[in-house]
Amino acid sequence: MSTTSSRRLRVLTWHIHGNYLYYLSQTPHDFYLVTRPGYPPGYAGTAGALPFGSNVHEIPASEVQSQSFDAVLFQHKRQWDDDRINVLSDAQRRLPRVYIEHDPPQENPFEQKHWVQERDTLLVHVTHFNKLMWDSGETPTRVIEHGVIVPDGVRYSGELERGISVINHLRQRGRRLGDDVYAQAAARVPLDLVGMDARSAGGIGEIGNLELAAFSARYRFFFNPIRWTSLGLAIVEAMTIGMPIVGLATTELATVIRNGESGFVHTDTHALIDAMQHLLRDPAEARRLGEGARRTALERFHIARFARDWDETLRHVCS
Repeated sequence: MSTTSSRRLRVLTWHIHGNYLYYLSQTPHDFYLVTRPGYPPGYAGTAGALPFGSNVHEIPASEVQSQSFDAVLFQHKRQWDDDRINVLSDAQRRLPRVYIEHDPPQENPFEQKHWVQERDTLLVHVTHFNKLMWDSGETPTRVIEHGVIVPDGVRYSGELERGISVINHLRQRGRRLGDDVYAQAAARVPLDLVGMDARSAGGIGEIGNLELAAFSARYRFFFNPIRWTSLGLAIVEAMTIGMPIVGLATTELATVIRNGESGFVHTDTHALIDAMQHLLRDPAEARRLGEGARRTALERFHIARFARDWDETLRHVCS
């Protein structure tokens, strides 16, 4: 009989963040996505434009208890609180469990206890900053940093004398996502905003996942005005194609971008505006910084490293 150290694992999970799920599925195991009729948020299965491989399967919530799995990979509080009780069988609730926490704490930046407080569940944070800020109690934790894939042949060109920001629902999500910072910068620097409902904040609108890298590549720099978030996958994807990054020196981004090497980060918004204006005047400097950003991305956020980390993690919890 094959052991967990060599055979493919059957992992039950949910579609929470599409791009992250696609990158996760590069791990050499089979992923079963819980779906519900109409594919509502959190239960979207393989719906959408992402080119999921043959190792990603859909399973209706009503059929989960009749199937066997090696591990359950939670990614949202709703599934932890509700589906763990109402969708899984008693035996499935005893399976090896991993919870991916995609965000820093939202209620209190340093006091908030994570809702997973269990010694036999592994809590995986996507940045070291998030792990630092959450109170994870006695729950075992580890960090698996992002890994990304960008379309073959897409590289930064930077000919547009504009910057781009990629944020979903900026107006609705307000100060945490930096709507005021973006507005202040956009008054002095030519910027375009893309993402869900971007038009309500004066932006262009949504660009498809598979088209975003090529669309962004023409812009001079990528601007991140977000105060409090994880490290956005769009930032890592932009770095991978060779774009310079300008943003707030908050959360994990402060450890990723080095001033003068891969972009410019600061907590002074006036300094960020000055940096963006400088890159608009100096395309050669923007290209040099973009090359530094690409080097960082290939060293730190390579998809092969990400898939290897997840393979080791899943085999560890199942051993």
